[in-house]
Amino acid sequence: MDTQIVVTVIAGVLLAVAALGTVFPVLPGSLLTVGTLLAWSWILGSTASWTMGVIGIAVALVGWTASTVLTGRNLKQQQIPKGSTLVALLAAIVGMFVIPVVGLFVGFGVGLLGSEFARRRNFPEALRASGSALKAAGTGILVEFGCAAMAASLWVVGVVWHFGTR
Repeated sequence: MDTQIVVTVIAGVLLAVAALGTVFPVLPGSLLTVGTLLAWSWILGSTASWTMGVIGIAVALVGWTASTVLTGRNLKQQQIPKGSTLVALLAAIVGMFVIPVVGLFVGFGVGLLGSEFARRRNFPEALRASGSALKAAGTGILVEFGCAAMAASLWVVGVVWHFGTR
């Protein structure tokens, strides 16, 4: 079997895992997208693979950055300190083992709310700040997923272009 076909099939599987990884942070996400596109472009070495690979990498990096910026900016606006975020991350890790599939998200939300309530001593205020931070995180995940999916779509264009001109 042709090496380029095998590499392309493996790249497709890895890009699917990467897209899922933007939604389920247990799996690698944008980093896997970037690495896969770079390796695929390098191994195939054609104009098509490099063109679509580099554009796909740029899109994935935009999504990765946007996700981080959206969440971080909202945490600052809500005046949520790093300590509360750390508690939420630890609770997310515990939640991941306690509640399969959704435990990561539930643990993060409960940990953030609990930490903010302990800090603010005002439940409605803690709920508002935590809810806003969770919405921003959700929006960031959506943007990152969209960009990873777009990068995978660009890869498909590169596959058709590469193998169509061979």
